[in-house]
Amino acid sequence: MMHKILLIEDNDDIRENTAEILELSGYQVITAENGKLGVEAAFSEKPDLIICDIMMPVLDGYGVLHMLQKNESSKHTPFIFLTAKTERADFRKGMEQGADDYITKPFNGTELLNAVESRLKKISLLKKEFKGGMGGFKELAEASNSKTLLKDLASGRNTNTYKKKQIIFSEGNRSTNLYYIQKGKVKTYKTNDDGKELVLELYGEGDFLGYVAMLENTNYKESAEAIDETELAIIPREDFEELINHNQEVSRKFIQLLAKNISEKEKQLLGLAYNSLRKKVAEALLLIYNKYNTKADPGFSIDITRENLATIAGTATESFIRTLSDFKSEKLVEIKDGGIVLLNVQKLELLAN
Repeated sequence: MMHKILLIEDNDDIRENTAEILELSGYQVITAENGKLGVEAAFSEKPDLIICDIMMPVLDGYGVLHMLQKNESSKHTPFIFLTAKTERADFRKGMEQGADDYITKPFNGTELLNAVESRLKKISLLKKEFKGGMGGFKELAEASNSKTLLKDLASGRNTNTYKKKQIIFSEGNRSTNLYYIQKGKVKTYKTNDDGKELVLELYGEGDFLGYVAMLENTNYKESAEAIDETELAIIPREDFEELINHNQEVSRKFIQLLAKNISEKEKQLLGLAYNSLRKKVAEALLLIYNKYNTKADPGFSIDITRENLATIAGTATESFIRTLSDFKSEKLVEIKDGGIVLLNVQKLELLAN
């Protein structure tokens, strides 16, 4: 996709040379020789990024930025000032009005292109929709282009091994580290006064665990348990914070991601409260199938204990087993060596929906 850039500059030589550099780098360039024409072009052409001189006749750069900020269609367009003025007051004034960056004259092609690429990458991140939960966190971290990408963040760390059903951390524990799952499966859950569990989230290889408590700087509000033998890399808090604090756009998007995750949790709780038993069991099976069947294997076998599956479905173990037997009779599932194979995913999806 060719990005469209609007260049507003009154100096003919600078405008032509700058446009040529951008065009040679694969950008579509629209030019305007003063602020008034620049604003008109911004509204009509809807560029992906605007580069604008400050000192211009008719309407200066500050006026251009002010008018674009007032318009809904242009207020989020990345805006870079092009200026020969280097006083701190001028920089501060532009940033307070909403400018994203400055390029100071004279500049070379590398400085120009680095600023443009950086702004386009960040606006692309803000526009991207991430799914909720752990998957969205992983997508966000990769898209942020942080210098410590996910696998690098976990490489070379101390590793702990947990046996099946072993507790990793308990509700009320202080959060001091982030966990990265190198092997195995983990569930997080809450327990009521009667000892009944509500599974909150499922994690697998490549997932991070415990990031919400670290963001809130609070104790864990849930417990985590290994579903089968699991290896976890231990990551210090400061490295996690570096990833989240890499830039303002990442932080803002992460807040949106957490809000979306809360909405999905609310939907889950409503389902547990009002869905039929068959629907709860179908949703639990599909959740496991979609979460851990990473290779899209139609013969994938769910090897999680019936007790764990029942807590994921939010029902008693006996009720889960009885419904699973009904699904087997209806040829929706098959039991092989204790594992559950989904024979008809489409019909289960219809039940779940």
